[in-house]
Amino acid sequence: MKKIVILGGGESGVGAALLAKAKGFEVFLSDKGLLSDKSKETLSQNNIPFEEGEHTEAKILDATEVIKSPGIPDKVVLIKKLHSLRIPVISEIEFASRYTKAKIVAITGSNGKTTTTLLTYHILKSAGLNVGLAGNVGESFAKQVIEDTFDYFVLELSSFQLDNCFDFKADVAILLNITPDHLDRYDYVFQHYIESKFRILHHMTAADDFIYYQESEALMGELLKRTDLTVKRLPVSLIAPQPPEGELKSGLNTPPLGAGGLLQNDILHIQYQQQSFDFPVSELPIKGSHNAINAMCAILASQSLGLDNEQITAGLKSFQSVEHRLEPCGEIKGVKYINDSKATNVDSVFYALGSYNEPIILIMGGVDKGNDYRQIEQLVEQKVKALICMGTDNSKLVEFFGKKVPMIFTVDSMQKAVQLSSDLGTEGDVVLLSPACASFDLFKNYEDRGRQFKAAVAELE
Repeated sequence: MKKIVILGGGESGVGAALLAKAKGFEVFLSDKGLLSDKSKETLSQNNIPFEEGEHTEAKILDATEVIKSPGIPDKVVLIKKLHSLRIPVISEIEFASRYTKAKIVAITGSNGKTTTTLLTYHILKSAGLNVGLAGNVGESFAKQVIEDTFDYFVLELSSFQLDNCFDFKADVAILLNITPDHLDRYDYVFQHYIESKFRILHHMTAADDFIYYQESEALMGELLKRTDLTVKRLPVSLIAPQPPEGELKSGLNTPPLGAGGLLQNDILHIQYQQQSFDFPVSELPIKGSHNAINAMCAILASQSLGLDNEQITAGLKSFQSVEHRLEPCGEIKGVKYINDSKATNVDSVFYALGSYNEPIILIMGGVDKGNDYRQIEQLVEQKVKALICMGTDNSKLVEFFGKKVPMIFTVDSMQKAVQLSSDLGTEGDVVLLSPACASFDLFKNYEDRGRQFKAAVAELE
């Protein structure tokens, strides 16, 4: 009998264990940390053996195949041993994809994945499609394909999940952007990270749709090299091409649009095959130019799956914005407080700063992943009246921005950061939590960081 070992007992690991058990495999789950009570209860109820607090190598190296949590790097000794023994190491996404008949919309990118995934899912679901949500959001993909009742899945995929996908295939792929992120996992070689993101296109054919943001330099640079790709390309753009001189004189300023999306004159223009769709940016429930990109990608994916304009419009208008992504969480004495805790890299902060014209009190900091702050240097100088560096080690932020902002402070807790921002803020200011860093120095995760921010803001009232 095939022996499946699961490394990691979080949502994806337990889901993979349940699927493996349902398919009749011998299953063992191992987690070097402590499992939650819920995970242990689920595993016990399903007679799945497990261990916590250690990895028993003899049991793990006896596997026919290993399903690895995306949080475990390939460079750890145990994974290297598995590779040396030629024992396949795959992701939960790869494993689950073997057992579904559903069409898959797969979404990745350095930024905007969650918003685009939830928006796409919402439009499809509100149109009446039988659709599931999985990957980095929703329930485990593997758990959901045990019964395999959905006709469609919308998957948010990180580079870590894609790294261990080999035969996985999407019917519609969205690649939002590629900017330096998680480089500590890629030996600080940006090209390795780019190649990881492009794994989303594996096995796609001319019958499949590839939706991407064409102003992403790294993305386009890699795409130009990939001359063997046959997939249908659907670019979205924020830059309108200049109309011919004759059209300028005649006052016509809407250039013809090929397949894809274009933002022009504050209108989203989308064209898929013979289907045209226009939507005013002002009516989008999510704000900022980055969300115009996200919305165009979601609209194209919806068109690809056969939705009409009326269904897409209804879905766009009824969507609610994502927690921890430019989330308004109060206005006190004329100062707006914005929770952008999900901004764990510099590119996200770039978009966040571009979304506001008011003076900004910016809260940044955490675990630096090899950040290059030059990308936001000009915006910070233009817009930020005070920078509050929040983390256990703020030296890199202080060194880079110390002479570029009127005021800079260091704190070691969320409560201190919010109280200080309240003391500094005057009517018309925006207090923006947009850290550019991982959260693990002071918080459990970015959600914990965002919720602590909202709780601290609530205490000000």
